[in-house]
Amino acid sequence: MNELNDLPIRYLKGIGPKRAKIFIKLGINTVEDLLYYFPRRYEDRGKFSRICELKEGLTQTIKAQILSKGERQSFYKRAFRIAEAVVGDNSGKLNCVWFNQPYLKQYLKPGLTLILYGKIDFYAGSLQMSNPEFEIISEEKQSQEESLNIGRIVPVYTVSEGLTQRYMRRLTKSALDEYLPKINDCLPYDIRTRNNLLNLARSLINIHFPENLDLQKQAYERLSFEEFFLFQLPLILRKLKKKEKIGISHQVDSELLNNFIVLLPFKLTAAQEKVLGEIKTDMAKPKAMQRLLQGDVGSGKTVISVAASIIAIQGGYQAVIMAPTELLAKQHYEKISRQSSVVSCQNKKINLGLLTGSLNAIEKEKVCQDIKEGKIDLVIGTHALLEENVKFKNLGLVVIDEQHKFGVGQRALLPKKGANPDVLIMTATPIPRTLAITLYGDLDISIINELPPGRQPIKTLHFKQEFVSGAYKIAKDELRRGNQAYIIYPVIEESYALDIAGAKKMLKELKSGEFKEFKLGLIHGAMKQQEQDDVMLKFKNKKLDALVSTTVLEVGIDVPSVTCMIVEYAERFGLSQLHQLRGRIGRGIEQASCVLVSDTQSLEATARIEAMLKYNDGFHIAEEDLKIRGPGEFFGSRQHGLTELKIGNPLSQMHLLKRARDEAIKLLTLDPRLEARQNIPLKQKLLNKFPEYEKLILVA
Repeated sequence: MNELNDLPIRYLKGIGPKRAKIFIKLGINTVEDLLYYFPRRYEDRGKFSRICELKEGLTQTIKAQILSKGERQSFYKRAFRIAEAVVGDNSGKLNCVWFNQPYLKQYLKPGLTLILYGKIDFYAGSLQMSNPEFEIISEEKQSQEESLNIGRIVPVYTVSEGLTQRYMRRLTKSALDEYLPKINDCLPYDIRTRNNLLNLARSLINIHFPENLDLQKQAYERLSFEEFFLFQLPLILRKLKKKEKIGISHQVDSELLNNFIVLLPFKLTAAQEKVLGEIKTDMAKPKAMQRLLQGDVGSGKTVISVAASIIAIQGGYQAVIMAPTELLAKQHYEKISRQSSVVSCQNKKINLGLLTGSLNAIEKEKVCQDIKEGKIDLVIGTHALLEENVKFKNLGLVVIDEQHKFGVGQRALLPKKGANPDVLIMTATPIPRTLAITLYGDLDISIINELPPGRQPIKTLHFKQEFVSGAYKIAKDELRRGNQAYIIYPVIEESYALDIAGAKKMLKELKSGEFKEFKLGLIHGAMKQQEQDDVMLKFKNKKLDALVSTTVLEVGIDVPSVTCMIVEYAERFGLSQLHQLRGRIGRGIEQASCVLVSDTQSLEATARIEAMLKYNDGFHIAEEDLKIRGPGEFFGSRQHGLTELKIGNPLSQMHLLKRARDEAIKLLTLDPRLEARQNIPLKQKLLNKFPEYEKLILVA
């Protein structure tokens, strides 16, 4: 399909430079893009509902004529206009309303025939359709365009101003008629046969203009499989290439490591033991480890990263741990200093170093020199580690903490400072394993799915705003017992300054009201990093009882004495974000409470709060988050240079994703350079879609 990928959309008949700009805004640059611009839904226009058959609460499609139209002012807002039209068919009449769309009055004219699609509501004693999508049916043109717009399953596309549904259908049909014969199917015949998939030409016809619902379903499955398959190929290629590189074969069972584990003030959990075993197996091999370690906040990932570092250090190598914030880097440094200070073996003592942006020039130069000379065994730091002047004598292990806070490019820079070191990537943002293989297909995955013994599950409660004093009482009771609390206040980007002002006002009110007997502090994102660190240090040293914060504390310091968190306007936070915030408390042995304050009526926000009340486990939370929002969060931005999925849905098609991945592994194991004759169209498609992987394929 190379020719179509290179053919600009403006050269299609009926599209000039002006209209081409509209298509480009929709992401349609070429003819191939148009053929892969899929409908967002379908209308069965062979089976319109009659007005007398409409039912409240259902979303239905009718064909009716405009009998009259009007416009009125909203009862609540003078500037808010409501367009109205009474439509009818031979079975009855229906009122339709459109809110704040005054331009519609020029389109809605009595006598016109419309196809309307929308939800049926009951209002003022009768049924009405609110904000329906509509399409004007031109009676004189109806006969010639009937095959695309009437009497069949009709595609409905996402269009912008300047494009109509009828125009999109006509253009897409014209492109299919002209270019389908020139399409090469990128999926090899044997893969299609094994998986009972339609060929590409038939799939494209039936995804746009289905002959019937069964064929539309088969087309959807075929195109989803293709998308998953193409998504996985570069990841698997990268994984195969990484496995080929000669790495370091570490001596994994050493006295230094054994001493470290024995001298820990706690026993490793079974999950930690399992993960450490997986890391040991990787590090013993002469191939570079590429492992993702997932685990909830407080599950004990850091101690595992130190154990892996000790394996490298025992053999004379250096290790590095990169954290996303200075506060977290310092916390790791202090915690690891305590854990490793008593560990030594045969006069071998672990020397730690801390490298952050706030060090002055002399301090930074000294640390960098010690790293270069190998005097520091384990370096903990921030983005400062990526600077050019940071050179390692013998780097053997790279650990990247909270990887989602770093860009893909940033994550790749640190391992380049060594000769193919082992890499351990850690995240406290759980992703269900089934999705992790899609996002991180080039990494092996380990999971810590249990909390250390003695930790109690955090109690989560929900209060409506009118009962917020009950939430404050829970916090005050904890403060009187000598514990501490967070009061989280949300920030919305659009009104950042207002929200900061709101937080300051809230602090003032709490200080003079509910919390007047306690010492309160404030931290927010507009403060300089040093100011934030100073406040957090004050709080950690118990010079403050409670902290009002607009800063998202998902990645924050451990304060074991914090046993209560109040989240104001909880509906403004995402589910994963709420869970990460909750993970900042309950770090000690005492029972902790997270109180969500919200008056929300929206179904999505209610579902988020219900999930928080029901689940404490991050993996359950992630599953619920995906159900509520869909996989867009995980696929909306480019990962590993891959474009977001347009049609495939990992949640509902996980079986298909697994089959596509298995087929991709099988194919690349047999033909890593995609040189076999039947794989040439696939290679071309892959290079068109992901040109950054050309070197990877050519040298495979």
